[in-house]
Amino acid sequence: MIRILLCRCLGERRWTQADLSRATGIRAATINEMFNEFSERISLDHLDRICTALGCDVGDILTYVPTDIDQDKSLPVIRKRR
Repeated sequence: MIRILLCRCLGERRWTQADLSRATGIRAATINEMFNEFSERISLDHLDRICTALGCDVGDILTYVPTDIDQDKSLPVIRKRR
């Protein structure tokens, strides 16, 4: 799964969601969805604006956490052929 680390990034800089919204021009509701990890899609333009405003890299905002496929029944199980 992809985790959104915007909460941590803003906390490290002592920025509020409103600060980021003003600095990027991204709607406050959109920032809030990312902050609380409710977003299913993130615009590349928004990522660019956030990275520019925070002076960070995409890897500071997004991270990949391996998912245990057996626990997540919504994902198909892919078996390797022998």
